Amino acid sequence: MQEYVLSVKVANNAGVLPRVSGLFSRRFFNIKSLNAAETEVESVSRLTIVVEGDLKILEQIKSQLLKLYEVQDVQILSDAVCREHILIRAGRSSEERQKIIEIANLYRAKPVDIAADSIMLELTGEPKKINSFVELLKPYGIIKMVRSGITALERD
Repeated sequence: MQEYVLSVKVANNAGVLPRVSGLFSRRFFNIKSLNAAETEVESVSRLTIVVEGDLKILEQIKSQLLKLYEVQDVQILSDAVCREHILIRAGRSSEERQKIIEIANLYRAKPVDIAADSIMLELTGEPKKINSFVELLKPYGIIKMVRSGITALERD
């Protein structure tokens, strides 16, 4: 199975997101990542959706999305800049905090909150970089984390 990134422009109306996600669940397509936000045009939102499958499934998804009234455009991004944002709290002791800070410095992660025995960091980067960062922090105890999901824009 291959991962694909879809950029879906939709009308910025209430209820659009549940209709789009409902389409995926009715057809048993799994959404690996979903990010939605307003674009430079207030009346238009862009959904960045990451799905796994083959080209047949991908074309089916695109076709079904274009049938929705609010969907204005669907692009399969093959050449795009993809980024993700993470907030992560890690650490079990103040002694481990220095090691966590060293890892954070390697990845250029920014400390945003420091507690007695843990530290919260933020990092933005390619999904591979985020995954690698998380793997290095696991031995120090990940307490909580949240990932934004992939955002992407096609290259010109």
